[in-house]
Amino acid sequence: MKRLFTTLMLLVAMLQAFAQTTSVTGSVQSGSDKTALPGANVVLTRTANAAKTVTATDGEGNFRFERVAQGQYTLEINYIGFQNFSRTFQVAGAPVNLGPLMLQDGATAIQEVQIIGRAPLGEQKGDTSQFNAKAFKTAPDASAEDLVTKMPGVTVQDGKIQAQGEDVQQVMIDGKRYTGEDVNSAVRNLSADMVESVQVFDGQSDRAAFSGFDDGNRLKTLNFVTKKEKQHGYVGKASAGYGTDERYMLGATVNYFNGSQRITATGLTNNINMFDFSIGETPGGGMRGRRGWGGESPNGIINTNTFGLNYNDMWGKKMEVSGNYNYSNRDVINNQYRFRDFVNSDTTYTENSLNQKITDSHRFNFRLQYNINENNRLLIRPNVTIQRNESLVGRNASTIANGDELTNSINSDNVDNASLNLGNTILYSHRFGDSGRILTTEIETRYTNTAGETYQRENTTNFLDEERNVDRNQFIELDRANFSWSGNLDYSQRLAEKSRLQLEYNISNRDNDSDKRTYDYVEGEGYSEFNSPLSNTFQNNYVAQRFGPSYQYKNEKSSFQLNARYQYATLRGESEFPELYSLKRDFNNVLPSAEYEYKFSKSTNLRINYRTTTNEPSVDQLQDVLDISNPLRPSIGNPSLGQEYQNRLFMRFRKFNAETNQVFFMGIFGTMTQDYITNSIYTRDVPFELPESYTYRPGARFSRPVNLDGYWSVRSFFNYGQPVNFISSNFNVNGSVGYSRTPGMINEEINYANNTNFRVGLNLSSNISEKVDFNVSTSGSYELVENTLNTTQNNNYYNHSSNLRLNATIWKGLVYRTELNHQFNSGLSEGVDQAYLLWNMSLGKKVFKNQQGEISLSVNDLLKQNVSIERNIAADYVEDVQSTVLQRYFMLTFTYNLRKFISGAAPEMNQNRGGNWGGRPGGH
Repeated sequence: MKRLFTTLMLLVAMLQAFAQTTSVTGSVQSGSDKTALPGANVVLTRTANAAKTVTATDGEGNFRFERVAQGQYTLEINYIGFQNFSRTFQVAGAPVNLGPLMLQDGATAIQEVQIIGRAPLGEQKGDTSQFNAKAFKTAPDASAEDLVTKMPGVTVQDGKIQAQGEDVQQVMIDGKRYTGEDVNSAVRNLSADMVESVQVFDGQSDRAAFSGFDDGNRLKTLNFVTKKEKQHGYVGKASAGYGTDERYMLGATVNYFNGSQRITATGLTNNINMFDFSIGETPGGGMRGRRGWGGESPNGIINTNTFGLNYNDMWGKKMEVSGNYNYSNRDVINNQYRFRDFVNSDTTYTENSLNQKITDSHRFNFRLQYNINENNRLLIRPNVTIQRNESLVGRNASTIANGDELTNSINSDNVDNASLNLGNTILYSHRFGDSGRILTTEIETRYTNTAGETYQRENTTNFLDEERNVDRNQFIELDRANFSWSGNLDYSQRLAEKSRLQLEYNISNRDNDSDKRTYDYVEGEGYSEFNSPLSNTFQNNYVAQRFGPSYQYKNEKSSFQLNARYQYATLRGESEFPELYSLKRDFNNVLPSAEYEYKFSKSTNLRINYRTTTNEPSVDQLQDVLDISNPLRPSIGNPSLGQEYQNRLFMRFRKFNAETNQVFFMGIFGTMTQDYITNSIYTRDVPFELPESYTYRPGARFSRPVNLDGYWSVRSFFNYGQPVNFISSNFNVNGSVGYSRTPGMINEEINYANNTNFRVGLNLSSNISEKVDFNVSTSGSYELVENTLNTTQNNNYYNHSSNLRLNATIWKGLVYRTELNHQFNSGLSEGVDQAYLLWNMSLGKKVFKNQQGEISLSVNDLLKQNVSIERNIAADYVEDVQSTVLQRYFMLTFTYNLRKFISGAAPEMNQNRGGNWGGRPGGH
C-alpha cells in the first residue's frame, strides 16, 4: 500500500510538472533596418542544470520553444555579420513572448579582423558551410561562378558545378529559389561583388521541410546572401561580336533587384556553341560559355536562339512566388566516329555518323508558397514543356572480325516529333496549434504525350552471303501517352521535447499507352504495307502503395531518424500486336531507411544516411518489339522485366577551422542493386522468336533487357583546402577512388565489368587583388577495366587535364584574358586523338565612364587542336567516341555593362529555405 501511495504521488508530481511547462517565442531582426533574419541560430539554456535547447528562426525570423519548464533561462542568438545577442529571463506559468530581438551589425568587428590579417573564410554551422565572400578576391566583372569556384570544395567537373563532391542541383538568392532548369545560368547571372556570403548545404525536399521528417531526397544547394546595399537596383551586360568564318554572337542579360523582388531577363543568338549568356561571360565567348543543359560541354557546331525570364517576389508578407520561362531554338550538326571493342568476341564495331538536330522548346515553371497563418501552409508548383524535334541521322557502320569485314550498313533516320509535358504538385501542411501534431498532404500529377513520324532507310551488304543483302525503306508512326499521379499523407506527433513520430501513407499510379506502327514502302503505292512484326501497341499500369512509421530524435550534439516502409506494387500490361500478350506482376518490398548525424563541435560533424528504393522498368524496356533503327545493334524489349531494388549508403565528414581557414571534408557513396536492369547480348542464335521477315546481319549484336543481381558501386572523395599566404592564394587538393561492378549477359553467360577509378587533383586560385585573377588546376584520372568473361579485353585508361585561367588588368583599362586546357589521354583506341591543347585568349580595352564598356579582340582555339573524346564502358564493350567540335576563329566584340544601385533603400530580405515546423529549416 505504501509503494502504491508513493507511486501515485510521483505520478501526480510528474503530471503537475508537465502541466506547468509553457512556450517561449520571439523574433530576430536587424537592428539597423528591422528586417527579419531567417536561419539565425537560437540557443535556450536553463540556469539550474545548463540544459540547452537549439532551434533556428523561420523565414519570417520567428522562433518558438515548446514545453519549457519554470525557472531562469539565458537566450543566445548567433547570426553571421551581426554581433552575438544574449538575454536572461524568468519563466513562470504563462507563455513568454520576448518580442522582436534586435541584432546589431557586426561589420565593424569584421573590419578590425581584416586590418590584423586575412578575412576569415567563413564557418561551419552543422551541415551548412558558410563562406565569407570578402575573403575571395575576384575581377571587377566576375560572376558568382568565378567567386564560388575559389571556395574550398567547389569545382567544375565535366562542365557541371560540384560542391563537396556532388552536383549542385539548386541555387538560391537570399533564401529564394532560382526557378529554372540550368544551375549554371543561375550562378553566372549574379555579379560577384553583390555577394556577402555563400552557403553550401543539402536542401531537403519541400515535403520534408513542411513535415519536419527527412524523406532522403536531398539537393546540393548554393545560397547566395547578397549585400544589403546591392539589394535595390539593376546589373546587366550586353555583347555583340562578329568574327571569321561568319561566326557571330549577340547576347544580353539584365538582373533587377528591389528588395524581395528579383527579375532576370536573358537573350542570346549565336553560332559559337554558347547555350546561355550571363553576367560573367567573357567577351567573344570562351570555354566557360559553352555549356549545355545540365552543364555538359556540347559537341558539334551549334546555332542557338534563346530567351529566358526568371521572376522571384513576395506577394504581401505571406506569399512567396517564383517563375521561369525559357524559349530555345537549337540547330546542331555533329559528325562522330565510334569504335567499340566487344567483350568475349573477336568482333569490333566502327561507325561514322552525321547527326543534325533542330529543337524548338518552351519551358515554364512556377512556384507559389502561401504561409496562410502560423498553422497552415500551401505550396503549388505547376510546370509546362512543349517541344518539337527534327533530326536526321546518317550512319556508315561496319562489323569486323579478325581483320575481315563481315557487314557494312548505310542507314538513316529522319525523325519529326512533338511532345507535351504537363505537371503540377500541391502540398498542404497543417499544424495543430501547440500540440506538436502536424498533418502534411501532397498530390502530384503529370501528363506527357509524344507523337511523331520517322522515315528509315537501310542498305546493308552481307560479305558472307550476298543473297542476304538488305534494302529497307520504312515509315513509322509513334503515339505515346503517359499519365501518372501520386498522393501522400504524413501525420507526425511530438513524443517529447526532442523526439517525434510520423506515420506515412503513399499511393501512386503510372499509366502508359504506346502505339508504334511500321509501314513498308511499295513501289507506286507509297508506304502502304503494314508491317506487323515491327509494330506494337502496349499498355501498362504500375500501382504502388507504401506505408509505415518514422521515428526522429534530436539533441544539441546528435540526431537520428529511422524509417520503415512496406510497399505493395502491381505491374499490369497488355499488347495487341505483333501478338496478344498480357502481363501481371506483383511486388512486395520492405523499404527501410535511416540517418544519423553527430556534431563533434560547431565546425565538425559526421553524417551517415542509408536509403532503399525501387525502380520499375520503362515502356521501352517492356515493349516486345524489334527495333532496327541501327541494323547492326538491334534491340527488343522484355515484358517479363521486374523492378529494381536499390540500397544506398552515404557517409560524410566535415571540419572547418575558422582560425586557420583550413577546410577538410570526405565522403563515401555506396550503391547495391538487386534485379538490376541490364542488357543481355546475343551474337548468334537468340532464345526468342524473331520476325520471319528479319534478315540476319553478320556481326550484329542483339540487345534485350534482363534483371540480374550483382550490381554495386562505391565512390569515396576528399578535399583539403587552406590559404597560401606568401602568394595570397587558396590551395586545394582533392581526390577520389571509385569502383563499380556491372553485370551483363553475353550469349547466356554472365559477365561482370569491373571498373576501378583513381583521381587526384590540385587547384590554386588567386586572392591577390581585383586586377590579377587566376586559377590553375591539374588532375589525373586512372581507370582500370576488367571483364570476367574475357580478360584479354581488359583495358587501362589514363586521362590528365590541366587548366589555366587568367584575367589581368595590364594598364589603364587594358585587360588580358587567357584560358588554356590541356588534355592527355593514354589507352584509347587507335585513330582517336590522344592529346590536345585548347587555348583561348582576348585583349580588351575598357571605355566610357566608370569603364562600363569594352572593346575586345578574341581568338578561340588558337592552336586549332580542339577535339572531343569520350570513353564509354558497358557490361559487354568499351568504346571511344570522337565528335565534331568548334575550332579556331577570331572575333571582335563590344560589351557594355549595366550597373546601378539605390543606396539607403530598406531591404526586404527573406532567406526562407522552406523552414519547417517539425525540425530545422531546409538543410540546417
